[in-house]
Amino acid sequence: MKTSLEGLGWAGIVRLGCIQASLGAIIVLTTSTLNRVMVVELALPAMLPGFLVALHHVVQLARPRIGHGSDVGGRRTPWIVGGMLLLATSGVIAASGTALMSLSTSWGTVVCALGFIGIGLGSGATGTSLLVLLAKTVSPDRKPAAATIVWFMMIAGFAITAGTAGAFLDPYTPERLISVTAIVSLLAVLITGFAIRGVEIRHQVIASPPSSENKHTTVHFREALADVWAESAARRFTVFVFLSMLAYSFQDLILEPFAGLAFDMSPGQSTQLSGTQHGGVLLGMLAVAASGSLAKRHAAQLLKRWIVGGCIASGLALIGIAWGGAHPDQWNLSANVFFLGAANGAFAVAAIAAMMTLASQGQVGREGLRMGLWGAAQAIAFAAGGFLGTVAVDVCRLWVADPAHAYGLVFLFEAGLFLIAAYLGSAVGSLSNEPASTNTQPIGFGDVALQEIMEGGTS
Repeated sequence: MKTSLEGLGWAGIVRLGCIQASLGAIIVLTTSTLNRVMVVELALPAMLPGFLVALHHVVQLARPRIGHGSDVGGRRTPWIVGGMLLLATSGVIAASGTALMSLSTSWGTVVCALGFIGIGLGSGATGTSLLVLLAKTVSPDRKPAAATIVWFMMIAGFAITAGTAGAFLDPYTPERLISVTAIVSLLAVLITGFAIRGVEIRHQVIASPPSSENKHTTVHFREALADVWAESAARRFTVFVFLSMLAYSFQDLILEPFAGLAFDMSPGQSTQLSGTQHGGVLLGMLAVAASGSLAKRHAAQLLKRWIVGGCIASGLALIGIAWGGAHPDQWNLSANVFFLGAANGAFAVAAIAAMMTLASQGQVGREGLRMGLWGAAQAIAFAAGGFLGTVAVDVCRLWVADPAHAYGLVFLFEAGLFLIAAYLGSAVGSLSNEPASTNTQPIGFGDVALQEIMEGGTS
C-alpha cells in the first residue's frame, strides 16, 4: 500500500481539470449542437432533443452503482478512462443517429437514444470517479479552489468547443457533423489519458484488493447502498443536493421568456442576459476559491457558510426578480440576474467542494458510492428542474392573467426551494454521531477537514 506525503499540487489539479474540460467538450456537442441540428436543419419537434437530453440525465441514476464498482476495485483511473471512451464513442453514435434522421427519423431516433444512454453512463463514470479522485488527493484548504478550477475548466470546454467546432461545422452537412464530433471525441480521449497518467499511483492511497481482511469492499451493491443511506450525513446531504440543484435548474428555461414578456427585451437582449448570469456565476465561484485559500485552517467552516449564504442569496435574488416583473420601470433586471448568478455560483461550487470533503465520512470503501449517490441526485434534479419550471409557468398562466405575475409566482416558489435548501445545508456540519469504528485506515488530510466540519461547522 502506498501513501502520498502531500496532497495534489496546483499543476496536478489543473491536469485533472483537463479531464472535466474534455467531458464538457463532448457534452456541449451532444446536448447543444445536436439539439440545434434536429430543430433547425431537420425541422423536428423540439421535444425530441429535449427527450434525448433528459434521457442522458435519467440514466445517471446508475452513478451509485458506478461508484460502488470503483470502490470494489480500489482504483478510479480505469473508470475515468473507460467512462471517457464510452462517452466519446457514444457522442459519435449520437451524431451518426442525428445524420441518419435526414433519411429515417425513426431509425435515427433509435440510434440517437442509444448514443445518449451511453453519454449519460460515460459522463457519470468519468465525472463521479474524477471527483472521488480529487477528494482523496487534494488537501482540505485547496478543495474550494479545486472545485472552482474543475467547474471553470468544464465551462471552458463548453466555450472552446462551441467556438472552434462551430466554425468547422459550416457549411453544415451530416458528414461534417460526424467528422467534427469524432475529432473532438478523439482529442478528449487523448487528453484524458495524458492527464490521468500516474496521478493515482503517486498521490492516492491505493486500496488493497478485496480479501477476507477487507470485507467492506466485497459486499453486494444493495447492501452497500443501504449502509450509506443509513448514514445521516450521506442521507441529508443527498436531499440537500437534490433540492438545491432542483431550485438551481428551475429557472433555466423560463428566465429569458420572462425577460421578454415582463421587461420587453428583444431576443438579443435576453440572450445577453444569459451571459450576464454566467458572468455572475464565475464571480461567485472565484470568491469561494479565494476565501478557501485565504482561510486554510477554517476552509471546512467556510464551505458551509458559502453553501447556506449562497442558497439564501439565491432565494433573495429570485424574490427580487419576481418583484421586478411587477415593477419593470423601477427595476434593473440585468443587475438582479448578475447577483443571482453570483449566488448560484458560490453555493454550487461550495457544494461540490463539500462533496469532495464529505465523501470520506463514515465507513471506508464507500467514497465512490457516496459520490455516485450525490451525482445521481444532481442529475435527476437537472432533468426535472427545467421541465417542471415550464410546467409551473403554464399552470400559473391558466389562473393568472398577467404573464409577469404568473412567472413571478414561479420565481417565488423557486426562492422557497432555495430557502429550504439553505436550512438543510445548515445541518450539514452538525453530523457528529456517525460511527468511526469501521474506519481502519490511517487518518489523512481529508479526515482532518471532516473533523472540522463535524465539530466546528456550526460556529
